[in-house]
Amino acid sequence: MAVTSFPTRLLLGPGPSNVSARVLEALAQPLVGHLDPAFLATLDEVQERLRRLFGTRNELTLPLSTTGSGGMEACLANLLEPGDRAVVGVAGVFGERMCEVARRIGADVTRVETEPGTALDAAAMREAIARTEPVVVAFVHAETSTGVCQPVEPIARPAREAGAFVVLDCVTSLAGLPLALDAWGVDAAYSGTQKCLSCPPGLSPASFAPRALERVAARRRPVQSWYLDVSLLAGYYGSERVYHHTAPVSMIAALAEGLRRVEEEGMAAREARHREASAALLRELEPLGFAPLVEARVRLPMLSAMRLPDWVIARGEARLRRELLERHGIEVGGGLGKLAGSIWRIGLMGENARLSSVERLVAALRRERG
Repeated sequence: MAVTSFPTRLLLGPGPSNVSARVLEALAQPLVGHLDPAFLATLDEVQERLRRLFGTRNELTLPLSTTGSGGMEACLANLLEPGDRAVVGVAGVFGERMCEVARRIGADVTRVETEPGTALDAAAMREAIARTEPVVVAFVHAETSTGVCQPVEPIARPAREAGAFVVLDCVTSLAGLPLALDAWGVDAAYSGTQKCLSCPPGLSPASFAPRALERVAARRRPVQSWYLDVSLLAGYYGSERVYHHTAPVSMIAALAEGLRRVEEEGMAAREARHREASAALLRELEPLGFAPLVEARVRLPMLSAMRLPDWVIARGEARLRRELLERHGIEVGGGLGKLAGSIWRIGLMGENARLSSVERLVAALRRERG
């Protein structure tokens, strides 16, 4: 029988991103058991490198065996119980998802909304925190649906002063922007491997502060998800190595290689590379009629939300995206929610944050415009 074969694409959507040959080689390593000493040494390495990347000393920093949405659920399910109050900042689709996850847990959710493409108003968040005295304050650092980078400290500081636990979505920012969970006062954070880490999707790097673990230990009832209960996960990802589930050995090997590449480059250089690619993208797309949705002050470098020119809308934006994929092997993302049909989301993440990616996309668009 034939082996499954996918076409080669340049992945310039909101994720996944392309992976390096080194990461692919790591995926192809011989399989060992999830309690094999060789694997456990790699797991220890991954956890320590993730601590450095998250900017934290949190002992329970780990690659959750789930996607970024599972990481979201893990953070909220561990810190919230039915009836607890939560304040959630909604600046796009993934803030909306936080609300829905918290609601299903049984929390009393207060939404603080802003228009897609704008950052949350810190004053509105502070007011909601003071008024509701929530157990959890949750928001997105890098909103993948809009391309907005949310300043963290102006929201995290009043949340911590009010005694709330701060949950931060770092799915798109990890390994693309410097993070400082400890300095910011973040109690629980999660990410994904398929964005700026340039690894396959399937893991959610996450970190839980000691204060968050104390909250879990003091719960009135068990965490509603057995699989995502950090008091159980700590037994395997800590020094005891108590069996919890069969860890995805090959995926963690790939993540280890991705993290090594991040540290070899250095975060300062990595951030600069993402910003250089983003600036080139905006500069080259302007003559084609594209315009950024987000103001420069809060614009993400790794994910650009671009307003569509008339010629793209007349052509049919979904049709043109399909033709870019089929004719040129390039994937870009459409808008979500209120922004569907009016923007493209163009990702320059990790391995793809390069001028060559910009040049290839712009050349394809010029040919399609004619």
